[in-house]
Amino acid sequence: MNISELAPDFTTQTDDGRTVSLSDYRGKNVLLYFYPKANTPGCTIEACGFRDVYGKLEKAGLVVLGISADTAGAQKKFKEKYELPFTLLADAKKEIAGLYGLLKEKTMYGKKCVGIVRTTFLIDAEGKIAHIFPEVKPSGHAEEVLEHIAAAKKKK
Repeated sequence: MNISELAPDFTTQTDDGRTVSLSDYRGKNVLLYFYPKANTPGCTIEACGFRDVYGKLEKAGLVVLGISADTAGAQKKFKEKYELPFTLLADAKKEIAGLYGLLKEKTMYGKKCVGIVRTTFLIDAEGKIAHIFPEVKPSGHAEEVLEHIAAAKKKK
């Protein structure tokens, strides 16, 4: 993935069971963040960080979409438990993460597995990648995104 490339389109289920495609959001700026698994410590920190600054992200004109290797049902429970005001997307087979090049071999509890690399994409209204935040640290990431948006607006 590179800046200015068209973001790969995909179709999946939302936390409320609707079917959506990334292309449904054309004409809007999208913050698409990939996280490994709902209800894990780092993913909860990251999601709550976006929740806590959601009003500012909305004011900046962003649609927030979180996506992980969970089912729509698991995403719904995660969203309700932490009162997340944005849409979560299901990628239980990790196909979308694969499209975005985010599958990486990891070691968890001494075993090797393939997992999602925590990454955030800012996608412009034309569907092109405007910025990539690779290998994100959950704590403080929402503020990092806001700082980037503020700096980008100053450059215009």
